[in-house]
Amino acid sequence: MPALNVEFSERELEDLRQIAKERGTSMKALVREAAAADIARHRALQEGAEAFRRFFAGHAEEFAAAFPDDERPTRGEAA
Repeated sequence: MPALNVEFSERELEDLRQIAKERGTSMKALVREAAAADIARHRALQEGAEAFRRFFAGHAEEFAAAFPDDERPTRGEAA
């Protein structure tokens, strides 16, 4: 399995040790869990953004009608 060496400051290592101890887990498991949670969060944000883009594109005319001041001027129109 691929691995990654990550450097931490002494303070960060102390904090990680304390948190791992409080949770009854290893530092390795704690850091892996944090990284996995961040990956899942990132994917969810990407999926949410894509869903929003699809929704917005599918309702572009409705948004344009509801918020005409937010529309970009077309070519030839005054800004």
